[in-house]
Amino acid sequence: MLFLTIDRLSPRSVLFYIRTSVLPREARHNLSRALELTVRLRGSVVTLGSAFAISMLLSGCAQQPIVQRSVAPNPFGYQKVSAVCHVSPVTTAADGTLNVNMTVRSDDGLCAISVQKPGTGSYASFGVSPAPEHGKAFLYNYDGRTYVNYTPATAYAGTDTFTAELIPGGGKKREHLVVHATVDATGVVVAKPAVTAPTPKASTTTTKKKTVARHTTTRRKK
Repeated sequence: MLFLTIDRLSPRSVLFYIRTSVLPREARHNLSRALELTVRLRGSVVTLGSAFAISMLLSGCAQQPIVQRSVAPNPFGYQKVSAVCHVSPVTTAADGTLNVNMTVRSDDGLCAISVQKPGTGSYASFGVSPAPEHGKAFLYNYDGRTYVNYTPATAYAGTDTFTAELIPGGGKKREHLVVHATVDATGVVVAKPAVTAPTPKASTTTTKKKTVARHTTTRRKK
């Protein structure tokens, strides 16, 4: 097996590259731990395969936006999170379109996706086209991230799809994130409006009086 000695590729320099990269904090931490373990096991050298894998991973993450399921920060004070919200890892189609699968319950709650453009930071602008047919999508920026929220129609069960248009700004090409939602209505009860029985109308009775004609006979005296 080939090794890169410490004078050609310093583990400290690789660790610095990882810790200052665009990866999320948890991913940077995991890669750093893996590299440190490799250094300890190999006697302060880095394997060529490890260095190549790290390089490929960092370059791939730098080209694609970071998409992950997120707990909505609720800056507006009225957002309710669905009891079921699962988001798959992002995949890229041949035309560059990003795709995410979402599972959500139609209990009047939302499912949120946190998105960051390549190089970190929120997108400069965004939109939805086409919009979902069986719910509503809402996008906003908060604390350096762009949030894509989807709330299905109450008690709806089935599938729904919408596309979030993400514009990085600075003349860069806009990106398209297609969300494929699978919605279930398990345990969702829709309250039916109370039905009031109609009030019976008061009956009107018309009494006809009979007119009796009286005949009086007068006798003349003789």
